[in-house]
Amino acid sequence: MRLSRFVLLLCAAATFGVTPAAGAALKVLACEPEWGALVQELAGDKASVYVATTALQDPHRIQAKPSLIASARSADLVVCTGAELEIGWLPVLLRQSGNAAVQAGQPGYFEAAAYVTMLEVPARLDRAEGDVHPAGNPHVQTDPRNFVPIADALATRLATLDRANADYYKARHADFSKRWASAIERWRTQAAALRGVAIVVQHKAFPYLEQWLGLVEVATLEPKPGVEPTTGSLTEVLGVLKQKPAQMVLRAAYNDGRSAEWLAERTKLPIVVLPFTVGGSDKARDLFGLFDDTLARLLAAVQ
Repeated sequence: MRLSRFVLLLCAAATFGVTPAAGAALKVLACEPEWGALVQELAGDKASVYVATTALQDPHRIQAKPSLIASARSADLVVCTGAELEIGWLPVLLRQSGNAAVQAGQPGYFEAAAYVTMLEVPARLDRAEGDVHPAGNPHVQTDPRNFVPIADALATRLATLDRANADYYKARHADFSKRWASAIERWRTQAAALRGVAIVVQHKAFPYLEQWLGLVEVATLEPKPGVEPTTGSLTEVLGVLKQKPAQMVLRAAYNDGRSAEWLAERTKLPIVVLPFTVGGSDKARDLFGLFDDTLARLLAAVQ
């Protein structure tokens, strides 16, 4: 009976945004694996992280299952990409959770995209053009430089929610920032051979990666964002490649590979399956491994 009352008190504290007691772990619901990994870097054992999706799932299309609702109900903090990436499921999840502390606009709600410069912001909104995101392309996690301002803001948010451990979060953030800056410089040197390389992408998922590495996107397999390619649209891509040759076809680990394989059979272009997020490959086990493996796969295709 005493244990049950204790659990109920913890749930009530999360629901009303009460700061956890010193030593208690913040309960964090991360929408995507990259944000779960970043929370772990910044919070260590001061956070208990539940990740809503895996690298092999399309983050646009997730069901608000009971397990997710339960996690949101008890969360102190929800960390998501934002920019309407999760528009199809996150609002339902938060509403059904009944947790006032993690609703949009509250300290317990954090959107990573709010802290970076968005690319591909549409000049006009027309759903006939496919899965268009009004705030811009949401796949900000493909450029490691974006993690710098996001980590800054997230560390501050963690300290705000758990003031008793503010110094701990500050120290973890400083350590991560130092290691991350060193890694970015190492990746920049390694990636020199990729600048100017022409690519085909399956989905409009890589503008931040392209900007970072200097890759040049010449064609997209999806005729419109979120619309599956047809034989007709793929044939059009073949025509484009005759005028603008590419060196590889990129797709994320969660993408269906059939359209990329169709094109590769006819062009002999290598298909590069990028992890896209933490867990997308055996080597992408954390944020550092994510970009180590991403670069290794891209460089292997041009060597």
